[in-house]
Amino acid sequence: MKRTIITIGRQYGSGGRAVGRLLAEQMGIPFYDKELIELAAKEGGMSAEAFDKVDEKPTNSLLYTLATGSAMMGGLRYAPQAELPLNDKLFILSSKVIRDLAKQGSCVIIGRCADYILREDKALCSVFVHAGMLKRIDRITRLYDVPLEKAESVINRIDKQRSSYYGYYTGRGWMEMEHYQLCVDSGLLGVEGAAAVISAFVKIKQGE
Repeated sequence: MKRTIITIGRQYGSGGRAVGRLLAEQMGIPFYDKELIELAAKEGGMSAEAFDKVDEKPTNSLLYTLATGSAMMGGLRYAPQAELPLNDKLFILSSKVIRDLAKQGSCVIIGRCADYILREDKALCSVFVHAGMLKRIDRITRLYDVPLEKAESVINRIDKQRSSYYGYYTGRGWMEMEHYQLCVDSGLLGVEGAAAVISAFVKIKQGE
């Protein structure tokens, strides 16, 4: 198999992480999600626990910009005369980790702007997994013990957080589908069906 980097952006409750893990198992390649936090912490000699609290959460750009006079640089806010917020440190370190992992060989990477970070890599297969609200509510109430009456608000809150994070560090819209090579409805296809569609896409892209 040619070197293939599958990045998966996902709506909360769509099962994107489960799809990615299944793909990695079927293809026999590494899978990275929360593992990226530990690798980034090791790279920077910092606390994985501290990084976990700000994972996929953007810096408060307005307050930070006013306080430090930071400026945009390559999609990332940069403050040359101030200590970077923990969120930004994590993004910088995880970006390096993601690039290093991609160079090492095929893998599946969940979220964390990996599609943007690796946008120039010819081995990239960028995917976005989505599903209808009712399907997502059903999934998180079954798997994550989220009360039914709170499920939709939890989904909207986490989706908003992921959208803000993605937009802050990339300058792109998280739900702008033209930024992804493939969009898959896991609510319609299920986890196994979504993985099968992505696997077929990868083979076509590789010319197999």
